[in-house]
Amino acid sequence: MSLDPEERVELLLRDLRSTREGLTSREAARRLVHYGPNMLRRRGGRRWPGELARQFTHPLALLLWAAALLAWWAGIVAVALAVVVVIVVNAGFAFVQEMQAERAVEALAAYLPERAKVLRDGQELVVDAVGLVPGDVLVVEEGDRISADARLITGGVEVDLSALTGESMPAYRSADLTDVHVPLLQARDLVFSGTVCTEGEGRALVFATGMHTELGRIAALSERVEREVSPLESQVRRVAWLIALIAVVTGLAFLPIAVYGARLPFHDAVVFAVGLLVGNVPEGLLPVITLALALGVRELVRRGAVVKRLSAVETLGSADVICTDKTGTLTENRMHVATVWTAAGPQRLTGAGTADDGALAALAAVMARCNNAHPATDGTDGTAIGDPTELALLEAADRLGHAIPPADRERARRRQFHFDPVLKLMSTVDERDHGMWTDTKGAPEAVIPRCSLILQSDARTQPLTEDARREVQEQVDALARQGLRVLAMAQRRLDASAPPDSRAEAEQDLTLIGLAAMADPPRPEVAEAVAQCHHAGIRVIIVTGDHALTAAAIAHQVGIGSPHTRVVTGGELDRMPEDDLDHLLRNHREPIFARSSPEAKLRIADALRAEGHVVAMTGDGVNDAPALRRADIGVAMGRSGTDVAREAATMVLTDDNFATIVTAVSAGRRIYDNIRKFICYIFAHTTPEVTPFLVFALGGGAIPLPLTVLQLLAFDVGTETLPALALGRERAEPGLMDRVPRPRSEGVIRGSMLLRAWLFLGVICAVLQMAGFFTVLIHAGWHPGDPTGPGTPLHHAYQQATTMTFLGMIAGQIGTAFAARTDHASLRSIGVFTNPLLLWGIGFELALAALFIYAPPFQHLLGTAALTPAMVALVIPFPFVVWGADELRRWLVRRRAPASVAARQSGRA
Repeated sequence: MSLDPEERVELLLRDLRSTREGLTSREAARRLVHYGPNMLRRRGGRRWPGELARQFTHPLALLLWAAALLAWWAGIVAVALAVVVVIVVNAGFAFVQEMQAERAVEALAAYLPERAKVLRDGQELVVDAVGLVPGDVLVVEEGDRISADARLITGGVEVDLSALTGESMPAYRSADLTDVHVPLLQARDLVFSGTVCTEGEGRALVFATGMHTELGRIAALSERVEREVSPLESQVRRVAWLIALIAVVTGLAFLPIAVYGARLPFHDAVVFAVGLLVGNVPEGLLPVITLALALGVRELVRRGAVVKRLSAVETLGSADVICTDKTGTLTENRMHVATVWTAAGPQRLTGAGTADDGALAALAAVMARCNNAHPATDGTDGTAIGDPTELALLEAADRLGHAIPPADRERARRRQFHFDPVLKLMSTVDERDHGMWTDTKGAPEAVIPRCSLILQSDARTQPLTEDARREVQEQVDALARQGLRVLAMAQRRLDASAPPDSRAEAEQDLTLIGLAAMADPPRPEVAEAVAQCHHAGIRVIIVTGDHALTAAAIAHQVGIGSPHTRVVTGGELDRMPEDDLDHLLRNHREPIFARSSPEAKLRIADALRAEGHVVAMTGDGVNDAPALRRADIGVAMGRSGTDVAREAATMVLTDDNFATIVTAVSAGRRIYDNIRKFICYIFAHTTPEVTPFLVFALGGGAIPLPLTVLQLLAFDVGTETLPALALGRERAEPGLMDRVPRPRSEGVIRGSMLLRAWLFLGVICAVLQMAGFFTVLIHAGWHPGDPTGPGTPLHHAYQQATTMTFLGMIAGQIGTAFAARTDHASLRSIGVFTNPLLLWGIGFELALAALFIYAPPFQHLLGTAALTPAMVALVIPFPFVVWGADELRRWLVRRRAPASVAARQSGRA
C-alpha cells in the first residue's frame, strides 16, 4: 500500500497504524526488522579501482615508470621488470594503507551516533536515529537534525532545506498549514531527513526512512564521493614533484658526463640513470603520512575528541588561541540552584522544603512551567532529558514543593517563545488558575527592564521603582561575584483568553518574581589544562553568554587572565568598531567576553584570524555554526551540543571538557612532529642511495658500480617502510607543550629538515657505506681500473663489496631511525626502548637483510655474496656512529637554544 503523506493526519495515522502518542517499543522493534535501519546505503561504492589507479600515477610512481622504460629501452630487461615489480608492490601497499586509513576515519561515526527524540510507550525518549521506523512520532526542536521524512502533527518550525533544495533561507513548516497536490518538497506541513530545525518545535509523524526518504532518493543518484586532500598531503605532493624534477634534472645532467666525460659504455650509463631515478624516490612517503594521520585521529577518539577530517590533525598542533564557552566546557555542567531571591530576601536551598510564601511559590511555578526538560523519573531508562539549566530549575521547583509532571505542563501550555540567544529570554503562555499567564525566564538584564511590578511575599504586587531595580541589580552582582549563574523569573496574567501572537506582546509589563542563582563548579582538571596552555604559548579567551561577574569569577578560579583582565559585555562589543576590537585583542592577552551573542563569536574569530592566529572555537548552539565553520578548528560539544553545531564543527568533544581540547592540541603537536620525523628518516636515505651511482659515474670506469639497481630496489621495498610507520607512533618529546605554537605559514618540510636529512645524516651514511665497499675491495687486492666482472679473480670480492654497501645502507638506516626519534631532545630523555614497534621493524629488516645476503636464491637474484664475520663486525658500529653524530648535533643545538626560546616565549607573553 502506497502512502500519501499529504492526506489528512487521521488517515495517515490509520495507514501507518500509529497514534499521536507514537508506537510501543515492541511494535517499533518489529517494524525495524521489516523496514530495516534508517540509514543511507552507499551505491556504486566500488571506489577501489580509482584509488588503486591513483597509486600508479602519483609523481613518485611516474618517476619509477620512467626508470623502467629507460631500462627496457636499453635492453636491461631484468632491471625493468624489477622496477615494475617495485611499482606494483608499492602501489599495493599504499592502496591497502589508504583504504585502512579511510575505514578508520569512517568508523568514527560510531562515536557520534545521530540521535532523535521520539514518543515511545507514551514517553519521550532519545534513541539512535538508525532505529526510527514509519509510524514513529518525532519530537523536533531547535537545533535538531531531522532524521526521517515526517508530517507535522503539532507545532511549527523553521527548517533549513538547503541540503535538498539549495535554498539558503529557512522555510516555515507548520501542522496548521495543509498542502495537497503539490510536490512533496513544497508541502508546508512536511519535514525531511537531512534538514535542520533552526527555530521552533513540533511533533511529526514519520512516513519514510532510510533510502525511501527524499534524501535517500538523491543519494541513490550519487555514484561516488570525492576524497578530500588535506593541506599536508598537497604539500607532500608538491615535494614529490620537486623530487621528481631534481631526479630528472640530475639524470640529464650526469648522463652526458657519464657517457662522454667518464666514457662509460652506454649500457652502464643507462644503469647509472636508472639507479639515480630509483634512488631519488621515497616510495613509502605518501601512504605512511596518510596512515599516521588516521592513527592519530583514532588516538584522539580514545582521548575524547572526535576529529572529522584528517587534515585537522595538522592544524591542531599550530593552534595558538582557544576561544571557549564557560558552561559545561570549563565547568562541570552539573548545575543546581544554590540560592533563590525574592523581595523577602535571599534563601539558600540546602534540602527539600516548601515555598511558605507567595513569592517563592510563584518563583517555583515559573521555574517548572517555563521549562522543556524531563526529569529522570520520566524516562523509561531512568535518564533525564533536557538542558542542564532547565533540569536544575526543575529540581529546585521540586525542592520547593512545586513539582509539575511534564504531561500536565504540556497540556496547560498554549504557546512557547523559544530561548533567543540574542534576547536571552524564553517565555511560555500557560493556562492555569482560571486564566492565561505568561511565564518568563532569562538573563536579569533582559528580564528586569521588561518588568513594571515586583511580587511581595504576601503575593501582592508593588511598582518596581528605581530604588527597587537598584537593589535587585546589587543582588544579581553579589551572586555573580560568587561565580553563580543568575536567572530572573517573571510572570503576567493576560487579559485576553487567546494567547498573544508575538513575544513582544507577551513579554511586556511583567511582574518580577525573583532570582535563581545556580552553582556550576569548574572541572577539577581545567586549571591544570589552562596552565598547560599558557606554557605552550596558547591564549585562552572566554566567550560566554553568562554575566560578566560570573565569567570573571570562574576565569579567576581556573587561572584564565589576571585580576585586571578586561571584561567586555555584549552591548560594548556591539558598539565597538572593528579597529577597536583588533586593538583590544592585540593588547589584552586574555580578555573575557560576557553576555555575548553567537554572532559575537564570529566577529572575534574573524578578528583573531586577521591577525594571523590559528583559532580553536567552541560552540554548541545553532547560531554558533558560522563561528565554528570560520574558526580553524571548530569544536562542538558532543553531549550538550546541537546537531547543527556538531555538523559545522571540525572536532567534537565526547565529554564536553576543555581539558580534552588541550589534550587534542598536544596530540596534534605530537602527530605533526612524528610526521616530520619519518619524513626526515625517509629523505635521509636519498643521499646514500644516489652516492654509489655518482661514484660509479665520476669514476669513469675505474670504480665498479658499488651497488646494483636490484640491491637498491630490495633496500627500498624491503627495509624502509616498517620503521617509518613505527616513527609515526613515537611518544612526545619532553617539553612538547612548552614550545610556542608554530606559525600558520610554516610547512611540514623545512629547509633545516632537508639539510639534516640530505647533507648530515645522509652524507654520514654514504661515507660509511662507501668505506665498507672500498675496504672489502682493497683488502682483496683491488686497484682502480681492475676488472671485477664475472670470471675475473676479483668478482667474488666485488660481490662481497656491493653486499657491504647494501648492508652498510641498512646499518645507516637503523642509526637514522634512532636519530630521527627526536628533533631536539636527547634520545635518553624518551628512552631507547620505548618504541617497541620500531624495535620490531628493525628486527624485521635485519632478518630480511640476512635472507638477502645468505640465501642462495636471493644471492643469484640480487648479486649478493655471503659476508665473513669480520666484514659484519665492520658494519656493527655504523648505526652508533650515525646516531652518535646526530646526538652530538642535537646537544649543540640545545646549548644554543635556551636564549632564543626564552625570547620567543616572552614575545608571546
